[in-house]
Formats: sequence, C-alpha cells, structure tokens
Amino acid sequence: MKVDGGVGWELDTVGAQAQELEEMGYSGVMTAETSHDPFFPLLVAAQNTSRVDLMTSIAVAFARTPMVLANIGHDLNAASRGRFVLGLGSQIKPHITKRFSMPWSSPAARMREFILAMRAIWASWHQGEPLAFTGKFYTHTLMTPFFTPTNNEYGAPRVFLAAVGPKMTEVAGEVADGVIIHAFSTEKYIRETTLPALERGFAKAGRKRKDFEISYPVFVVTGKSEEDLAQAKVATRQQIAFYGSTPAYKPVLDSIGAGELQGELNAMSKQGRWEEMGGLIDESMLKAFAVIGEPQTIAGQIVDRYGDIIDRTSAAYAHIAKEDRANIIAELTAA
Repeated sequence: MKVDGGVGWELDTVGAQAQELEEMGYSGVMTAETSHDPFFPLLVAAQNTSRVDLMTSIAVAFARTPMVLANIGHDLNAASRGRFVLGLGSQIKPHITKRFSMPWSSPAARMREFILAMRAIWASWHQGEPLAFTGKFYTHTLMTPFFTPTNNEYGAPRVFLAAVGPKMTEVAGEVADGVIIHAFSTEKYIRETTLPALERGFAKAGRKRKDFEISYPVFVVTGKSEEDLAQAKVATRQQIAFYGSTPAYKPVLDSIGAGELQGELNAMSKQGRWEEMGGLIDESMLKAFAVIGEPQTIAGQIVDRYGDIIDRTSAAYAHIAKEDRANIIAELTAA
C-alpha cells in the first residue's frame, strides 16, 4: 500500500518538508487547494525530491478551464520527470458560483467532459493529433505550434478524481486513472456504494481494476497518552461534523443509519456553531469513520479494514512522533 503525506504552502520550507517525507518512506507528497494555490509547492517539491509522486488532493477543476489545467499538468509532469498526479475535485455549487464566479451545472457530466477535454489537448501536444474537442460544456478546436509545449519527454500526467456520490465515482472509473475517496466515507459506504460505482465506470470504458488506483485518506485518531487520544477524538469529531453538514454527503450518514443528523448539523453550521457540532458525533459514529488506537495499532487496523480495497492512503497523524509515523509507513508499505 502506498502512503502519501502532505506539505504546506510556505515555499521557503516546502522543499525540506518534501525531502523529509521522501526520506521517511512516503510514496507521495500532496497539497490541497484551500487558502493557497496547490501547484506552486509541488514545483518546489519536484526540485527537492527524486522518487515520490507529487499530487494535488485536490485542485478545484471547475475554478479553471481544461486548457488551463492541461498546461499546468503538463508543466508539473515535465518538471517532476513524470511524477505528477493531477488530483481534481468539483467543489460544491456555492463555492464555484460565489467564490470563483464560474458556471455550475450537472457536475458529474461536466467533470467527465472536463477530463476528456484535457486528454484531447494532451493528445494534440504529445501524439500530434488534431485538436477537435466539441462537447456540451467545453470546446477546444484551436492549437498552433506556437502554443504547443516542446518538452514532451514525460507526456501527460495521471489524473485522479475525488468523488463521494455514485455518479461522480462512476465518472472516475470511466475516465480517470484513480479515485480519491472522500475522508468522509465509511467502510460500509465504500463497499456498498463506491466500489460498485467504480465497476460501472470500468465497464463503460472497458477497463480493469488493476489499471486503476484507489486512494482513501483515512481518519486516524491516535496518541500515546489518554490526553492525546482524547484531544484527537475531539478534533476528528469536529471534522466529521463539518463534512456531515453538507447536504450532498447525507447518503454517507444514511449508510450507518444517521441520516437524520445531517439536517441538524447543517442548521448548526449556518449558525456558526462549529465547535458544538462535534458533540453530535458519538463514539459509535466516530468508530464508523475513523481508525482509533495507540500508534502501534494503526497500520494493522487500516490493513484489516481497507487492505482489500485501497491502493494508497494518507492520514492525519503528523502530530505523533516521527519514529511512530515511520513505523506506520513501513508497515503499510509492506502490506
């Protein structure tokens, strides 16, 4: 199993962070698009590493166009000598329309077309195929030598797609190279909803599971003392509650019989009662979402629950001792 770790956005320190992750045995270095650009740190990481994958987890697709991301993806893959993974996500409608001022409609269908449009652009650059992509949402029919990259040795990057609902998950199975399962997923939901949706996508494209990667950032609650473990539980409960307030994620709560909680969490979020929301996540719900225990138990629990499902994972255990993290990584990598 591959293990990925995150780096921050401070460009003067991210190189050393990425080097440390590579030396510790991580398989990939990830950035997220939150309050900063997700791509700049990976360019620095590319210059300071030689082995690890470099992945956005995630970059917001609908905040950009296929051509913009095709350029960025090409350049980062060339700079990293073929190690870049373009991890995409759709975000939700209010952010796309109100924060990015971009159009929103039929997210799964739009995402499918977005990825296919990028692949058409890359085929134009790397295989010399005429650019003639015409879809419902995107049209790309103009490409001249002046705008065609010449550093094509490493080709196009891999594309991973973040998904929760079955429609987007099916799109990932059909047109992406991997899926990033949302951390707000239960084992039951993954087995009963996510995996069947992926299989439908594989069938549409005539693809096989062995040619596809499943990444799942597992919630991990750990610590060496009771106090550390208690603090980790509080933080994870709050994170689960935050995700649970999103209406689109209600089916995940339904999978463990807690769907009625979604409306209450949503109402509290609109009132700004973020810390209180975590109190609604009881111990049984926490166990459904998270792996809980002392550091030496974590890798075994992840393998027992998800070893037959996922190919790579990341987990929020950066707060524990480096030696404990290294042991977890080594055990998972050997699984």
